[in-house]
Amino acid sequence: MKNPSLRLAAAVILLGLWPVSGTSAFDFSELENAVTVYTLENGLKVLVMERHDAPVASFVTLTNVGGVDDPKEYTGLAHMLEHMAFKGTTTLGTTNIKEELAAMKAEDSLWYELRAERKKGAFADSTRLAELNGAFDAAIEKARGFVEPNAFDHILEKEGGVSINAGTSKDNTFYIVSLPSNRVELWMAMESERFLNPVFREMYRERNVIAEERRQTLDNEPIDRSIDALVSTAYKAHPYGIAIVGHMSDIENYTRDAVKEYFRKYYVPSNMIIAIVGDVKPKDIYNLAKKYWGRLPYSPPPEPLATTEPEQKGERRVSLEDPAQPFLAMGWHIPSSTDPDWPAVSALMSYLGEGRTSPLYKNLVKEKKIAAMVDVYTGYPADKYPSLGLAYAIPAAGHTPTECEEQILVEVERLKAELLPVEEVEKIRARAKAAFINGLNSNLGLAIRLAMYQNDWNDWRQLFRQLDRINAVTPEDIQRVAQKYFTGKNRTVVTLNTIES
Repeated sequence: MKNPSLRLAAAVILLGLWPVSGTSAFDFSELENAVTVYTLENGLKVLVMERHDAPVASFVTLTNVGGVDDPKEYTGLAHMLEHMAFKGTTTLGTTNIKEELAAMKAEDSLWYELRAERKKGAFADSTRLAELNGAFDAAIEKARGFVEPNAFDHILEKEGGVSINAGTSKDNTFYIVSLPSNRVELWMAMESERFLNPVFREMYRERNVIAEERRQTLDNEPIDRSIDALVSTAYKAHPYGIAIVGHMSDIENYTRDAVKEYFRKYYVPSNMIIAIVGDVKPKDIYNLAKKYWGRLPYSPPPEPLATTEPEQKGERRVSLEDPAQPFLAMGWHIPSSTDPDWPAVSALMSYLGEGRTSPLYKNLVKEKKIAAMVDVYTGYPADKYPSLGLAYAIPAAGHTPTECEEQILVEVERLKAELLPVEEVEKIRARAKAAFINGLNSNLGLAIRLAMYQNDWNDWRQLFRQLDRINAVTPEDIQRVAQKYFTGKNRTVVTLNTIES
């Protein structure tokens, strides 16, 4: 990911503001009727929405592969491959592809020798390790000499490209850009080429970049490390329990062959969706897609993930110590975003902890002053599969995670025992509808959401049924899901306690 904040932005791009009054009767028919869908012979799904307000278009490529698909000993590989997709092709990003490929082959050969020696652990030959390390570093530098850095990005930027980015979640990987609409063919040629003839150059240097990313965003961040501990404790079977960036030992042992194998399995047209929204004509898009994307051969989509998380039958707790400020996080297992209970769970979490008028903020921050911050998140670390409803708090000076936990549970138990007033539920629905509609106000927001709904629901039209699901939530629904999911045995708690450094 070129911009870490994009990880969450994929589902909540909010650009501009549409009026939200009367959203219960909002008419999506014009938007829905503007969508045209094509499926190429190789299985690629192409979604096109015409919006001729300005001579621009947004492009999204979504691949149905994420952290949940990483193989054993190669956790974080989906994220690594996202980085590799920007490294160019056999014709883009190199000064001499023949010499570069030969240098890369030498890199790989030395890495396998070095990797094998390192795996001997205490029995490794230190002299041999030093020799191999030196030769390997030299091979990396030689291969680097043939690289034209950032060539892919530079071409798009030169042609007016903005918002050039990518993101890997636990569920999928996506690549985005917005361009002048007269550059559609350029995008078709370049985007298809990087998945037709990729060259995973600079892999060993990029591996070091990802290792440093893990150190900065997880290992050296007490709050992120605490949430990671919560998730890995809550999930015993499902790969949601493993951080997207992967385990450090796995990152340090990636091979180019493993990246290639992963790419061949998941980056196939039948496992990909492209969505284009803006000043385009569907017939033109279809013809260009056949010309460029049609070059990718058909391969059957990979088998869906079979692992399911067993029911949790008792509270799980983790206590961490660090010279950092104290922290509390609590997670409850909740269903996936396509489950009928999802809208009610989202409504419950919204009421519980979103904004300064929420019970958690009023109770913990404003009135009792035991927390400096409190917040909630629905669907962590992702939501294609059953996930977590997350509540967390930073205790105020002189107060403890235990105090915050007690008061959060007071508010949760109140939701189980008492029906929310109808007017409160109307406010929750209004906020949810406003956020949802705002997310459809840009070409990029629409393209991302079309691709994601097609991927997760297998039907992009479900995007335009979301308001109906929000409007259907009742006080009884919220109480029911509170009693069903927000129980002690379904809860995982992590506390970060401050110690002297």
